[in-house]
Amino acid sequence: MAIDLQIENISKSFGELELFSDISFTVEERQRIGLVARNGKGKSTLLKIIAGEEPWDNGKITLRNGVRVGYLEQEPEFASELTVIEACLQRSGKADIIARYEKALETGSDDLQHLMEEMDRLDAWDYENRVKQVLSKLKINDFSQPVRELSGGQKKRVALAAVLIEQPDLMILDEPTNHLDIEMVEWLEDYLSRMTGSLLMVTHDRYFLDNVCNEIIEIDDTQVYRYKGNYSYFLQKREERLQNLAAETARARNLLRTELDWMRRQPQARAHKAKYRIEAFYKLEEKAAAMRDDSKVSLEIKSQYIGNKIFVMNALSKSFDEKVIAKDFYYTFARYEKLGIVGNNGTGKSTFIKMLLGKVAPDSGTIEVGETVKWGYYSQEGLSFNEEMKVIDVVKDIAEVIPVAGKMLTASQFLQHFLFSPEKQYSYVYKLSGGEKRRLYLCTVLMANPNFLVLDEPTNDLDIETLQVLEEYLRDFKGCVIVVSHDRYFMDKVVDHIFVFNGGGDIKDFPGNYTDYRYWREEEKENAKPAEKSVQPKATYRTETKRKLTFKERKEYESLEPEIMALEEEKSLLEQEMSSGMLDNDTLLAKSRRIQEVIELIDEKTNRWVELSEFA
Repeated sequence: MAIDLQIENISKSFGELELFSDISFTVEERQRIGLVARNGKGKSTLLKIIAGEEPWDNGKITLRNGVRVGYLEQEPEFASELTVIEACLQRSGKADIIARYEKALETGSDDLQHLMEEMDRLDAWDYENRVKQVLSKLKINDFSQPVRELSGGQKKRVALAAVLIEQPDLMILDEPTNHLDIEMVEWLEDYLSRMTGSLLMVTHDRYFLDNVCNEIIEIDDTQVYRYKGNYSYFLQKREERLQNLAAETARARNLLRTELDWMRRQPQARAHKAKYRIEAFYKLEEKAAAMRDDSKVSLEIKSQYIGNKIFVMNALSKSFDEKVIAKDFYYTFARYEKLGIVGNNGTGKSTFIKMLLGKVAPDSGTIEVGETVKWGYYSQEGLSFNEEMKVIDVVKDIAEVIPVAGKMLTASQFLQHFLFSPEKQYSYVYKLSGGEKRRLYLCTVLMANPNFLVLDEPTNDLDIETLQVLEEYLRDFKGCVIVVSHDRYFMDKVVDHIFVFNGGGDIKDFPGNYTDYRYWREEEKENAKPAEKSVQPKATYRTETKRKLTFKERKEYESLEPEIMALEEEKSLLEQEMSSGMLDNDTLLAKSRRIQEVIELIDEKTNRWVELSEFA
């Protein structure tokens, strides 16, 4: 298979900060690669280098002859005078030829034949209509709107549309799911899964990585590691790699103790020893001293007491002209409740939580908030730091000391819990990556010890490791949580139920996480199909509708296969132990009883799996 991109011994540093050193990898035709790493470890920088937007220190980058590259940057910018459609056409490089062709048609220019050939060569026929189709899928419908009037999220979607419609041989995407609602994410997921070109992308969306990518590349400790599989496979193999590394380091330390004893003998004795052994000692010392930076974001922040009364919404209504956000909405929020909010962009999710926080007034109705409620609000627009401030001063401006899990931490100690090293704490905010700024913002929200967290798109630009720890913290959080997010994985792990904003003031309360809701929605669509078809004349023979699994049955079905595999492994291990001849009579009898139980469990669970699989 042809190689679209070859990276050979590339290195990049910013001063003393080394992002990666002598890394090499290739991207072959049809490969779809996800690039993962902690924030600030060089993911976006590497994409910029490959796209020609950033210089590198040494090494070589080779693109296949004639390969067309499409690049989506993290924060795209356009000339302010352009309209949406002009911005897409300009990015594609087809704006000029289309304009010249249209002008030649009007004037009857002698260049018309030549321009028609160029239109053929650039596949520019009907290009504008195709751009509009993709823009519509990404909920950009005013094609004549000036780019200067767009939000940052809308600009990102316009830039994404320009890359997709170009259908490059190699697509480089930096956080393509940011600012997309769940419907758009699922459309993009399907689009990229069916594309014929190659893909290299950075994203924090783990379901997206799992469903789109067939390979993962990890940047860790300035090196790259390749995993030939999707995100689930990556998690398994990465854990194996880290365990092997830990075992290797432990062995080196054990050997070091022996060698250290030898090296400490009297100097005159050492002079007669083999020189190679002395050199080997120093190499072993270096290897044994190697320690991974496995520090994690610690969020063990004690929340304040929250009473039984949280908030009550009575007949809440809100609209902007013809756009209805809520209409006579009633809801009583319970203690320790964890609520997710989903819906298409523009259905009023952010406005809804701003009403709850008192930042936007409802048109009618009331919101009664309990006296003990202390809000912690993480907003999409929350990154308003003074870029010239040092990181530690941002925190000190809020508090010099912070109560954490029954003890007081200084601002510096608190920042270290969030992976800000002492060097990074005295760095200026403008030097932080986008994800590091988000982490600092999260730090400033949580340090106030809220008992009710409202998180509006918290997953944008946070690395996967930070998301994992945030998920763990929210599950154990002794307070209330409302999350607005397009990250399906994050929602599944955090929330107990969801509000679905369908638009027009229609808000549905669904008892389950997002995956439960998606299965239910698909079942509803399937169940509605026979009713739609029943109006058509049919033959008189009888048909039976296939029963669908309930949510409980589906979860049981998904758990049975790993349970059966674990039992099979236990059975195999028991058989080996029983045939070893090393067991005493009592142990042999106990193992014999256990293997009989395991066999019965395997039969029972296998029969249940077969039963449920008929309806899966």
